[in-house]
Amino acid sequence: MKRLAGLAAPLLLLAGLAGLRVLDPPVLRDVRAQIFDGYQRLAPRPWSDAGVRIVDIDEESLARFGQWPWPRPLVASLAERLSAAGAAAIAFDMVFAEPDRTSPSAVLPLWGAAADPALAALAARLPDHDALFAQALGTTPSVLGFVLSDAAVPAAPPAAKWGIVFAGPDASGFLHAHTGDVRNLPALEAAAPGLGSITTGFDAAGIVRRVPLMARLKREDGSAHRAIFPSLAAEALRVAQEASTYVIRAAGASGQGAFGAQTGIVDIRIGAFVARTDAGGRMLLYDTGPVPQRVAPAWRVLAGDLPPDAFDGRIAFIGTSAAGLKDIRATPLNPVAAGVEVHAQIAEQIVDGVFLDRPDWADGFEFAALVGVGAVLVFVLATTGAATGAAVLVLALAAAFAGSWYAFATHRLLFDPVYPALAAVALYMAQTLIGFLRSEAERRQVRGAFGRYLAPALVEQLARDPEKLALGGEMKPITLMFMDIRGFTPISEQFDAHGLTRFLNRFLTRMTSFVLDSGGTVDKYMGDAIMAFWNAPIDVAEHPRKALSAALAMLAGAKAFDAEWRAEREKEGLGHVPVRIGIGLNTGICCVGNMGAEQRFDYSAIGDDVNLCSRLEGQSKAYGLSLLIAESTAEACAGAFALLEIDLLRVKGKTRPARIFTAVPGEIDAAFADWKEAHDAALAAYRRQDWAGARAAIAKSRGRGDGILDGFYAILVARIAAYEAAPPPADWDGVHVATEK
Repeated sequence: MKRLAGLAAPLLLLAGLAGLRVLDPPVLRDVRAQIFDGYQRLAPRPWSDAGVRIVDIDEESLARFGQWPWPRPLVASLAERLSAAGAAAIAFDMVFAEPDRTSPSAVLPLWGAAADPALAALAARLPDHDALFAQALGTTPSVLGFVLSDAAVPAAPPAAKWGIVFAGPDASGFLHAHTGDVRNLPALEAAAPGLGSITTGFDAAGIVRRVPLMARLKREDGSAHRAIFPSLAAEALRVAQEASTYVIRAAGASGQGAFGAQTGIVDIRIGAFVARTDAGGRMLLYDTGPVPQRVAPAWRVLAGDLPPDAFDGRIAFIGTSAAGLKDIRATPLNPVAAGVEVHAQIAEQIVDGVFLDRPDWADGFEFAALVGVGAVLVFVLATTGAATGAAVLVLALAAAFAGSWYAFATHRLLFDPVYPALAAVALYMAQTLIGFLRSEAERRQVRGAFGRYLAPALVEQLARDPEKLALGGEMKPITLMFMDIRGFTPISEQFDAHGLTRFLNRFLTRMTSFVLDSGGTVDKYMGDAIMAFWNAPIDVAEHPRKALSAALAMLAGAKAFDAEWRAEREKEGLGHVPVRIGIGLNTGICCVGNMGAEQRFDYSAIGDDVNLCSRLEGQSKAYGLSLLIAESTAEACAGAFALLEIDLLRVKGKTRPARIFTAVPGEIDAAFADWKEAHDAALAAYRRQDWAGARAAIAKSRGRGDGILDGFYAILVARIAAYEAAPPPADWDGVHVATEK
């Protein structure tokens, strides 16, 4: 009875999960889409020769025939060669919205044709490139692409070259309505036998999963034009078959039940082919991934370097895979697919009759599965123990995913396993809440036992997961700091062991407070040095900036400490050795976690970036500076701190140079900007071996910021003198090689 009395909470949770399914939030829709992508990766669409080819304007084609856009006569020649090779349709996945800049009418005025009668006469005789292209379009089975967008409303829609017939109710209202377009030149548009939209669309993750076969335009007042526009793939199929009309079949047509409601489009007939779509006229992409047999480089077509029957009776889609032309799309199987590949794959699916389908009753079926699985699990957990419930949970998860995979693999149907699985997991977790509360008591014991010895963040991690006491680590971006007291030996000689301990504890306590107050973690104390890092074990937003802010605070704090220490020593009639520190900062991906042996270990960080940070701290003295910052940290702090580049340094044990910076106190104001300009000019002149220019720029920089960089400038002047006496080689790259750590 006690078990059954606890049904109220899980049943309420089940009701909430059912409501969540009705709402279907974007994050869970994205998870569902990712799972369906995974199915395609496991079982991609097998490629078969459906008579579809891609003519790729690839990098090699651009290298051979020049940058894009090519002169229109060259594009016309490409279309004519494809037509002569027997192509049934030639579809351009591009828009020719502007006149050809290489036409005589555009070029000759730049040569002074107006002032030269001979050039003017020549201009009148030379053919216009766009006219030549239009002529080629009119004599070939070409389909031009245009873009449907949600920008400005067009004055009039592109001229339709097709007819639209609805079988059943007029379902045009289910098509996505755009407000504008980017069109081709009117002469080209009029000459081409076909026009198709190249707008594929993509979801919130930027992945093309559904491609609209039909779309429409709407006026500014929201009313729709009667014109409906096919996609490039649909129009290429229509032109290839010399068909004239598209037949859009909606629910309620012959053989299609509507059950008293308009549920949208069912399929679209294109000549002899029928394309199955969703209610909005969109077709699910069933990806094959890259297929070399599908692609022919454009340069080979223009060079006539292809078999005679390469395009006989086939549809040729002309597009580009060149990265610089930015027509790259992400598909379920290829994150960097050429945009033209999407159109070609859609055409292949229609020709082969291979479609993915998510039936209109899928949502109802999934809702019923969620409620059914949830009810069974609630009953089992209420009447049995956690072990039996875990077994039922595993069975429920296996059934959800196995059933979904079976539907995809055997019938190409898409059913969502996420919600039933989510319900099973959520309900199981709710029913085991009491066990969690019991374990929380044990965690409090862990906090009490280790709270005096570990950092609070680590104690919380151990309380949440005691297994973290084991050895191991994770790769994570962190910002590292090494701080060391300069000239510690003379300071230590002033004390006995007890006095030195008191001095170090007092100084390191102050320095540690700056680290902890900024969200940092003290890794270890190494005598008079501190190693710390930010963004582990807990995440710290903008950790490079917080680390640099802490470093500047430490420099100011060390200066204040030194003043206090001087006053105390003078009051006691004792000598004073100044307390100065050096700091190195670096940001990178390191392995952080529990390091050591089974008997004893510490939470620490290791990696190449740790070594570089240590080297920077060691080199700060060699540059006459208190702070050296790696380039990665400086980039993350740009604009927030007054940063100056110092050198290109190859530290000991490294082969690649590191660009190093420092930060100076104060605002990024006009005075700093003037200083930075002179400072950067000095470095630039130094690296190009303009020694006189470097000295002049250094002279302008000296004394700035209370002379904080004057020691570095003196070092740079000494280097220049050495290079004047023994010039570096001609290929010197300006890198300084450190000979000591």
